[in-house]
Amino acid sequence: MSDTSTRSTPENEAPGTPAGPDGGPPSRLAALGRSVARRRLPVLLLTLVVMALAAVFGGGVAERLSSGGFTDPKSESTKAERVLADRFRTGVPNLVLLARAPGSVDDPEAAAAGRALTERVAKAPGVLSTGSYWTMPGAAPLRSKDGRSALVLVRLGGSEDDFRATAKRLVPQVRGEQGVLDVTVTGSAQVSVEIEKRSEQDLAKAEAITAPATLLILLMVFGSAVAASLPLAVGLLSVLGTFLVLRLLSMVVSVSVFATNITTALGLGLAIDYSLFIVTRYREELASGKDVPEAIAETVRTAGRTVLFSAVTVALSLAGLLVFPLYFLRSFAYAGMAVVALAALGAVLVLPALLALLGRRVDAWNVHRLLRRGRERRPAGQAGGETGFWHRLATAVMRRPALFALAVVVLLVSLGLPFTRASFGITDDRELPASAPAHVAAQVVRDDFDSRENSALSVVLPTTSADRVRAYAARASTLPGVSRVDAATGSYAGGKQVAGAGPASARFRAPGATWMSVVPSVEPYSDAGARLVERLRAAEGAPGRLLVGGQAALLVDTRDALAAGLPWTGLIIAGATLVLLFLFTGSLLIPVEAVVFNLLSLSATFGAMVYVFQEGHLRWLVGDFSVTGLLDISMPVLMFCVVFGLSMDYEVFLLSRIREVYVATGDNTRAVALGLERTGRLVSAAALLFATVMAAFATSGLTILKLLGVGLASAVIVDATVVRGLLVPSVMRLAGRANWWAPRPLRRLHERLGLKEA
Repeated sequence: MSDTSTRSTPENEAPGTPAGPDGGPPSRLAALGRSVARRRLPVLLLTLVVMALAAVFGGGVAERLSSGGFTDPKSESTKAERVLADRFRTGVPNLVLLARAPGSVDDPEAAAAGRALTERVAKAPGVLSTGSYWTMPGAAPLRSKDGRSALVLVRLGGSEDDFRATAKRLVPQVRGEQGVLDVTVTGSAQVSVEIEKRSEQDLAKAEAITAPATLLILLMVFGSAVAASLPLAVGLLSVLGTFLVLRLLSMVVSVSVFATNITTALGLGLAIDYSLFIVTRYREELASGKDVPEAIAETVRTAGRTVLFSAVTVALSLAGLLVFPLYFLRSFAYAGMAVVALAALGAVLVLPALLALLGRRVDAWNVHRLLRRGRERRPAGQAGGETGFWHRLATAVMRRPALFALAVVVLLVSLGLPFTRASFGITDDRELPASAPAHVAAQVVRDDFDSRENSALSVVLPTTSADRVRAYAARASTLPGVSRVDAATGSYAGGKQVAGAGPASARFRAPGATWMSVVPSVEPYSDAGARLVERLRAAEGAPGRLLVGGQAALLVDTRDALAAGLPWTGLIIAGATLVLLFLFTGSLLIPVEAVVFNLLSLSATFGAMVYVFQEGHLRWLVGDFSVTGLLDISMPVLMFCVVFGLSMDYEVFLLSRIREVYVATGDNTRAVALGLERTGRLVSAAALLFATVMAAFATSGLTILKLLGVGLASAVIVDATVVRGLLVPSVMRLAGRANWWAPRPLRRLHERLGLKEA
């Protein structure tokens, strides 16, 4: 049954109805399109100059970026690390040397080599402190179970960039044969170095896979080799421009090296999305009989408006990452917002200039003509009538809207259920492939050593009172998850002192303060490790305001920082979506529907993250990785913002065409069917292309990039097919004309402030 009704009065007028291209007021975007078409050569020359400058100054950006940024710099654990470095010249080891002897590490020759190695490392620039099995009294836990390996624990000083630079310089000097010892290296500093190197290699590999695959798909989608090259040109502009932005930002703030990966993925993906929309509309306008300048003007007025609106919504979704103190997440916001802005500008300025230069030759070198056999084929993505696949699908869905809506909601919620089993940690050596040297060495430490000396917690106490230190150390040694406590007054286990103070105990003292090392018996990046931190901070007898640092404390503080920022991120994204979609459509219900649709898309993505990467299923499909039983705690937040933005991208494309038909006809059912027909192939092709780009990142050896690639690829495919193809038409059919309703005051507001085409 049709939703048509008389539309002769303002009461029934679709909110924000724009003036048509004929007889209405002049459109600013149409004027921009004509201006770009007239000045196409200057626009293209300026673009080439900008791209050349960006390639020169932004090409080496990865060397200036950091592989850290996973923790809150203002947290208690970070403050504890700074106090240890500044006042005690020590800290939690961030470089661990695993030394293997041909026999026992207690053999005279091995012991001499071990002491010499420890002394040499201690003298290296950038090293704050060292300790080893051979130089520390009571260091039996630093000896392996079989007695053939021992550890040298090193604390490198400075920021993440500083200790990574020190590790790059020091590790080649100490790795390999050192006397009779064979030395391998792990620890957070070395893991950071190897992640940085692997990220650059994986980015190059992903680009090598993506370029030919993307070009082939574009060729099949557009049919024309000339048209297929246009999105790649916009994508190259977006990526190079963003590299330059990141290079400039790195001079004033810390930027994660992973920002380059999201730049490439989003740059190509969004450039393809926007270019598909622009070129498809341009072809439609040419087919309708317009000349080239007018076709460009109308394309920029309609499709260009949608592209700009989509870019704003995606950018605001990514802006939600800026509220978090972790510069790993903030870096994705920097890169994402820059690449979205450049992709949109490229689509509405550079691409129309290229189209004006090409004119009707945009369909040159058309491969589809080679495949035609006596019948005309409509170019991919061109607006269809009422007999296409997507129109038939929408019509079928809208005949039983309640059934389809319920089925899709149940499916997506079911796919999201594994997320209720999520457990979180922070990136460590297991982020690397199992064959990576730092991962291999760290696994040996986990398997062959009884103690967790290299993951000890540091507790800084604002007192030097021996009695108070002794009381707190004894109390702390009784807490569940504690193996031993070392302090200025000796060592403690099970509430009793097991060793007295010795010469090495002096390292725990400084004027007005002391610190102690709490060696855990539990995995630091686990719920048990988090509970241990909370117990230490709340333990009875704590002498004043203490600071707890170490791996487990970093996890607790990072979790708290993300939990504090998440409501603000949700408010920014949901608020921006509701306001902008109201300005776009003049509707109250459609913005709410969009938020709900996107949350349902996210549920499937979050469930897949746990099912695949936490629990280790489907490794045969996504590639091998280390299963730790944990997810990196920052990834759900990152996925939330990126997937929400991409879902809005497709939502805006679909709504623009639905609204266009509804404004002309007032028939909600017909508008949904035609809108889906005119964008179904387009959005599906865009999703396939973006998924191809992201699937290339799934080949990465880094789990975090593999998760990002698999998660985003699956999210866009589900969103472009199940959500846009089934859920949107069923819900919009159920809502009927209520989709477009707004109370009179808001309709007047929309008339004044709404985003109109004219």
